[in-house]
Amino acid sequence: MPMEHSYLIYDSHAHYEDAAFDEDRAQLLGEVLPQAGVRCVLNMGTRIRSCAAAMGLAGTYPYIYAAVGIHPEEVDDGLPENWIDCLRAWLEGGAVAVGEIGLDYHWKDSAPRDRQIQIFTAQLELANQMGFPVCVHDRDAHSDVLELLKLYHPQGVVHCFSGSTEMARALVDLGMYIGIGGAVTFKNARRVVEVVKNLPLERLLLETDAPYMAPDPYRGSRNDSSRIPVIAEKIAQLRGETTQSILEAAAENQRRLFRLDNVPPHTAPVTHIC
Repeated sequence: MPMEHSYLIYDSHAHYEDAAFDEDRAQLLGEVLPQAGVRCVLNMGTRIRSCAAAMGLAGTYPYIYAAVGIHPEEVDDGLPENWIDCLRAWLEGGAVAVGEIGLDYHWKDSAPRDRQIQIFTAQLELANQMGFPVCVHDRDAHSDVLELLKLYHPQGVVHCFSGSTEMARALVDLGMYIGIGGAVTFKNARRVVEVVKNLPLERLLLETDAPYMAPDPYRGSRNDSSRIPVIAEKIAQLRGETTQSILEAAAENQRRLFRLDNVPPHTAPVTHIC
């Protein structure tokens, strides 16, 4: 269940188009989360259909913004020939970022690495051409992700960060942000804890990856944006700061990176571009 508190919540990475929300999406997004203090959510597309759904949510709920992109697990799953034109049209139509994009080498049956790199590279180029930030997925692909980010030098965030403190420092040196979610609360968390302790506060974004990655003590349940303060509280403890200061800094970082103060609100769902 969504949590009750007095914080203003910004969530930099969620998937409310996911089937896990089919039964109560309208009530959750229209009533429950706003009442819980959720003021801004960046909802990720991962393939053509979910990008259209993300745009629709952004057009329906004023506090939701859309990112559009092809996830590395989707690069060989019926990707249409005009996929890059679809992304370009959505970016022109109100999306605020290119995402969720990146590389995933975790599964043996994932798309071939050269294909993943090809699609990731094309989206980095698109983001740079159009002046949009990127939301990067990196799972067991740290070296290649860092190499490509150094090559293309986009603005953006590496979400659900799982790399080393040294990699985080290299990303910050590139001007990137680091997305921290529920994993920092897990009892076996090690590397992400060290990253959080050493991360410049002006480069921190908070995220849920909803419906996934629920923080302790909710691990294993459906996640949602009302749990951002649980993550912020853990980070505050690790850094010797207040939960409020972490939430405020992350909110300001999210507004700055995605230029949200300059984005006009959507007046209608944008779902039929592709």
